[in-house]
Amino acid sequence: MWYFLIKQRTLERTQLQYLQKAATLTEVEIFNEPFENWLVFSVEKDAYTAFMDYLDREGIAYDLTATRPTRDEMLASMR
Repeated sequence: MWYFLIKQRTLERTQLQYLQKAATLTEVEIFNEPFENWLVFSVEKDAYTAFMDYLDREGIAYDLTATRPTRDEMLASMR
């Protein structure tokens, strides 16, 4: 499984809908201000390439990891 982390505010509705259909699971990590909310897309290994190609074609910035980061790890990376 691969985990794509994308800032929620960077996606348009149509992009979000496409990514939700392409991912196995979509989670929202909500943080209080001044931090941003993140979307975590869980993607199976066989769908990884197509998912990443879509993000690159659309110019969507993302972080990629093979292990799902904890909420504390995500918060620490924003500090």
